[in-house]
Amino acid sequence: MNTKIAPSLDCADYVNLKKDIEQLEAGGADILHIDIMDGHFVPNFTAGPNLVSAVSEITDIPVETHFQMEKNTEFIQMFLEAGSDIITFHAESCDRYFQAVQQIKEADKKASIALNPGTPVSMIEHVLSRLDMIIMMCVDPGFAGQSFIKEVLPKIERVKEIIDNNNLEVDIAVDGNINKETIKLTKNAGANVFILGTSSIFQEGADREERTKIFKDYCEQV
Repeated sequence: MNTKIAPSLDCADYVNLKKDIEQLEAGGADILHIDIMDGHFVPNFTAGPNLVSAVSEITDIPVETHFQMEKNTEFIQMFLEAGSDIITFHAESCDRYFQAVQQIKEADKKASIALNPGTPVSMIEHVLSRLDMIIMMCVDPGFAGQSFIKEVLPKIERVKEIIDNNNLEVDIAVDGNINKETIKLTKNAGANVFILGTSSIFQEGADREERTKIFKDYCEQV
């Protein structure tokens, strides 16, 4: 699978969001990652479908929405209509994997599942063949700036093993304190999509385009 970078717009400057997105696009971003938090599944709130709609109207970069919510399936259609190209829902808060994936696929969009650091891979192994991507959380979801959890690395290796053994085309994304050190660790374990935030592209005062180019090159070459 090709190496891809997915800047997290939660870390962008919302006052100058269009400018940030233009710089991310010029720098070669492959996916724009937007977290949708409900204050229950994680102790934080973020934006909703209006942001997704606004972003999708000003860029051709695929928009991925990462549901960090207690009720995943109820909002899939809302975000499909808002312009989501990839929808990620959490395994821990959904008991209708196949129904959710089917709804996304029927809209000709990509389906993805996220796993928290403490959630075993076996929880989603049965549905992996129907996915386009799986996000391996490397921190507990909800807030930026947490420490990378190295115990996730064997889980990434296990997912990669299943994908390779079954000749699947499923991206493995990593999310949570992804920087030059952890990119190398997670890529060696099997990851090919890197969700980048305050530890990389969105450092205070940094030029978004330049940082995107730097990290895109690094992710491809490391």
